[in-house]
Amino acid sequence: MDRTYLFDWGDTLMVDFPGSRGKMYQWETVKCVEGAKATLCFLARAHKIYIATSAVDSCEADIAKAFKRVGLSEYISGYFCYGNIGIYKGSVNFYWAIQQRLKIPLNKIVMVGDNFEKDIRPALASGMNAIWYNPDNAPQTAIIPTLIEGQSSSEIHTLQALQV
Repeated sequence: MDRTYLFDWGDTLMVDFPGSRGKMYQWETVKCVEGAKATLCFLARAHKIYIATSAVDSCEADIAKAFKRVGLSEYISGYFCYGNIGIYKGSVNFYWAIQQRLKIPLNKIVMVGDNFEKDIRPALASGMNAIWYNPDNAPQTAIIPTLIEGQSSSEIHTLQALQV
């Protein structure tokens, strides 16, 4: 178990339906992103998986309820959000706070997310590894921070690409 995965929530593992308001677990319809369940099942066999979300209207328990509704909670070891970290996600400090709670080296943590600015750039700047989940093949216009020795950054277009 040499890596610990942090996954973004909305549009990385669960569909963030436009126009839906309030806590996701209370939405009429909740749905996994294609490939999410199989990928988490595969990764959970050898790695710990946590959620790192920018959600501010849901606490840790609310987020867990949403994951339970779609059958993903069994693969998740914990949830990090503004409510339990006290720092907004787009900040390097958010990722450092998670690393301090997990008590594992930064280079053993991999952040997977669909938003380059909130998920990937600050995770890389913190010293973590990062995988940009880019299902729409959007152009990457931001400059990637300089990687340090042992650090990695990559891009995938399907979650199934993590099943290697």
